[in-house]
Amino acid sequence: MVNLHRRRCLVVGAGKVAADKISGLLAYGAAVEVVSPRAIASIERLARDGKLVWHCRKFSPQDVSGACLVISATNSRAVNRAVFRACKAQGVLCNAVDDPPNCDFFYPAVVRRGSLQIAISTNGSSPALAARLRRELEQQFGPEWEAWVEHVGRIRRRLLAGKMPPDARRAKLMETAGPEAFRAFLRSRRHKAGTRKRTKS
Repeated sequence: MVNLHRRRCLVVGAGKVAADKISGLLAYGAAVEVVSPRAIASIERLARDGKLVWHCRKFSPQDVSGACLVISATNSRAVNRAVFRACKAQGVLCNAVDDPPNCDFFYPAVVRRGSLQIAISTNGSSPALAARLRRELEQQFGPEWEAWVEHVGRIRRRLLAGKMPPDARRAKLMETAGPEAFRAFLRSRRHKAGTRKRTKS
């Protein structure tokens, strides 16, 4: 839940695992740099398209200078340790993929429904468990939650813009986000969908 927009993020390694981390960083608007002697085709393509900067060489401790955070996505524990030590020396947060001793932070498994994000973390103890819980939550929180969060957000903005005593506003906001309001929202969506179908037929 960190705002990475235009912030320099370094990824050490350029294989499939790195590609997954890069995709997430780019989705959040980070300025991504990659250091690796080789890269898979998808990362090479991102570099050619100007989506990231690829330094085609081995990692150097100076690479972490000025980074907001660093991800070491290599299959070498020695490289992971070197990246982690360099980050520690310069006060930069580091995550070494699947290498908890060389991590300052862990990647959660995330359920995304538009503005709604539910993060699950086991502090690196079991990424498989986090992934399983994410799949279960994806069933519980279906696609309709994206529209619901947008709906609640619009109501909140209207309430904040209006003139209402703070206690009354707080109560209204809680009611707006409550389970009964959610059920009413779903009924309204189903009714509108049914009306559209009848109109088309």
